[in-house]
Amino acid sequence: MRIFDATLSTLERSLDVRLARQTVLAGNLANADTPGFVPRELDFGAALAALTSPTAAAAPAAPVPAAGARPGDLPLGAAPGLPGTPEAFVVADAGAAPGLDGNAVDLDRTSAAIAENALQYGASAKAAAKKLAILRYSASDGQA
Repeated sequence: MRIFDATLSTLERSLDVRLARQTVLAGNLANADTPGFVPRELDFGAALAALTSPTAAAAPAAPVPAAGARPGDLPLGAAPGLPGTPEAFVVADAGAAPGLDGNAVDLDRTSAAIAENALQYGASAKAAAKKLAILRYSASDGQA
């Protein structure tokens, strides 16, 4: 078993992408009453692939620019570790039909996605903490 393998760096990248996805989902929730708002989703697989190998990352089919997409929309900030800004991996979420005002945000679905993303973020953080605990134990020659 190798002590310094790719596990910790992969978990770090996963945490960065999960943070960017949480920002996108929170933006959807914040715009639940905005007429004509199209919900967005972060393509987790493409964003994680871009962090793993920026040259091999496949761009999403239909990117939706998050910053300046419409007057009044809040821009996404750069996610730590994500090359550039996450806008390249944000796609339109076609999960719900728009209502009478043109807004397609489904509060229940968005809340569930936020909860799922938070659980996955927590699981990645816990796995990273366990890996660091193993390294700390090894570095201290088994002394707690």
